[in-house]
Amino acid sequence: MDLWFTENHTENVRFSFKIKKQLYSAKSYYQQIDVFDTFEFGRVLALDGYLMLTEKDEYIYHEMVTHVPMAVNPEIKNVLIIGAGDGGTLREICRYKHIEKIDMVEIDEQVVDVCKEFLPQTACCFDDPRLNLFVADGLKFVRQKSNAYDLIIVDSTDPFGPGEGLFTKEFYGNCFKALTDKGILINQHESTYYDSYVDMVKRTHKRIGSSFPVAMVFQTHIPTYPSGQWLFGFASKNLHPIHDLQEEKWKEFGLKTKYYNTELHKGCFALPNDVMEVLNDE
Repeated sequence: MDLWFTENHTENVRFSFKIKKQLYSAKSYYQQIDVFDTFEFGRVLALDGYLMLTEKDEYIYHEMVTHVPMAVNPEIKNVLIIGAGDGGTLREICRYKHIEKIDMVEIDEQVVDVCKEFLPQTACCFDDPRLNLFVADGLKFVRQKSNAYDLIIVDSTDPFGPGEGLFTKEFYGNCFKALTDKGILINQHESTYYDSYVDMVKRTHKRIGSSFPVAMVFQTHIPTYPSGQWLFGFASKNLHPIHDLQEEKWKEFGLKTKYYNTELHKGCFALPNDVMEVLNDE
């Protein structure tokens, strides 16, 4: 008998792939956690039935949330990662040897433990001595911080369930307070392709823009995410992602990337008209 995983992208659209074997399935205090071994995508992680990452294309997401801000401000030294229990964002940040401190806040410790066991491709840097891992609510954690971080990456689930509080106006205001003068906030911004996502994208962009003078959106292509088109938010107090791009300084790091490069960096902020219409509607 064939075993398939199906994710509902909308009420009328489903995405399915064939599974070799289910490696893990359990319900934590917060959510259902599943890990599968698949024929096409390698190992995959799903939370509450939603696909979080696949070994085949996870590098796209994780490179874009980390290297975009690091190329704008290569002097970033103190980083806060919220969510990201799979470890992929942490892996990319740890490639920068000059970074001094990495605080990571994940509400569900079980996700971290499961990924360490079954997804070593992403969960490979939890033993980095610069890392301070906090099992806590990111919304509450950031409230207590002021002028503490050069970069905050919000690598959360969708804005419901455990990740809901990370899409509020209060949260973005607290992130502004927690950042240094040249601080940057990066967050996953969903997609405008399906109508059911549009209002979510509008609200998120409006809330970030109410706190940050620079609030822009960039895009990438992640084949296993709904529609394949995915958006991220770039927000800062005074740095512009294109005008302040430190292209040569970033290249001096000598990082070998599979997806990100500085030419792509310039282009990813050029958005299609239909996306701009959604964002400008707010």
